[in-house]
Amino acid sequence: MPAAHPPARARLEDVAMLAGVSPATASRVLTGSAQVKPETRRQVERAISELGYVRNRAARTGGRKAGSIALVVFEDSLRMFTDPFFARLMRGVGGALATTDVQLVLLSVHSPGECRRCARYLREGHVDGAVFVSLHGQMPVDVRGLGVPVVYVGRPVRDADAASYVDADNIGGAEAAVRHALSAGRRTVATIAGPPDMAVGLDRLRGYRKALADDGPDRGDLVAYGDFSAASAEHAVYRLLDRRPDVDAVFATSDLMATGVLRALRRTGRRVPGDVAVIGFDDAPLARHTSPPLTTVRQPVEEIGARAVDELLDLIGEERAKEQEPRHAVFATELIVRASG
Repeated sequence: MPAAHPPARARLEDVAMLAGVSPATASRVLTGSAQVKPETRRQVERAISELGYVRNRAARTGGRKAGSIALVVFEDSLRMFTDPFFARLMRGVGGALATTDVQLVLLSVHSPGECRRCARYLREGHVDGAVFVSLHGQMPVDVRGLGVPVVYVGRPVRDADAASYVDADNIGGAEAAVRHALSAGRRTVATIAGPPDMAVGLDRLRGYRKALADDGPDRGDLVAYGDFSAASAEHAVYRLLDRRPDVDAVFATSDLMATGVLRALRRTGRRVPGDVAVIGFDDAPLARHTSPPLTTVRQPVEEIGARAVDELLDLIGEERAKEQEPRHAVFATELIVRASG
C-alpha cells in the first residue's frame, strides 16, 4: 500500500481565497490591524480555522535548524534607529513573529566590508533565512551563495524577477501625489527623489514623470536628489530654488525628506501651502504633526514587514525552497490629503 501523502500546508493566499479577500487584507487580520471591518475579520478568522493555517509552518515541519531569522538593514545604525520607516517595519516584523518561537537577529550593513561579514554570518548557519531591507545597488551581495532563503522588502534593483520581494506600489503612489498637485492648479511641480541606486528611488521618480507626461516635456531641472533624510532634502531644496525660484509644489519621496523641504521653504520665506505645496510619501506618524500637517502617500509599512516574514517562513518550511518560484507581493498605496498641499 503506497504511503499517504501529507496534506498540503495552507498559505496566506489560500486563507485569502477562502475568505474572499485579498492577501493584503488577510495579512492585516493576522497583524491585528484596526483597518479591517469586523465582518471581514470574522471571514478571515473562519478561513484560518478551517484551513488550519499557522504562521510558524517552518517549526511545524521541522524545516528550521537555527530557530532564528535575520533582518538585514543596509543602512548605518544611526539611520536605522532614527528613520520612522524602519521603526514601523520592525513593528510589523515583530508582530508577525510574536505568535511563533522564531527569534530575530537585527543586522546593520553599511559598507562592502560589513556586507561581506554579513554574508559570512548568514552562510555559517546562524539563521534559517533573512529579510533584506533598503538594499543599494552597489552592495556586493550574492544571494544565491548564502545557502538560506531571502525575502526583500522593496523590489531589488538587480535580478528582481528572480527574487522574492514585498513592496508598495511606488509608481502609482507617486503618480497620484503629483496628479493631486496638478489638479489643485500647481504648474511647476518639483520632486526630491530618492537614491538612484535603489528601486524605490527609481520607481517614485518614474511615477512623478508619468504624472507629468501629459503636462508637457520632461523638465529635468525640477528633479533633485536626497538620501531619504531630512537634511539631504533641505539642501536639495536650496539648490532647486536657486535654479527654479518659480517652483509652486514639491513632491518629497519620503515624509522625513518632506520635513526637510518644509524647513527649507520656511527659511527662504515661502508659505506652505500658499506659495508652495508639499507632498510626502509614507504617512509616518510625524506627518500628522508637521506644520502644516502633511499631505502624503500612505504605504502600509507594518503590513509589508509582516508579509515579508510570512513569505520567508513559508520558504524556510519548504524542503524544496530553492526550486520554488519567486514570490512578489505589492501593496496598494493611498493619497492622504492634509493641509500642506
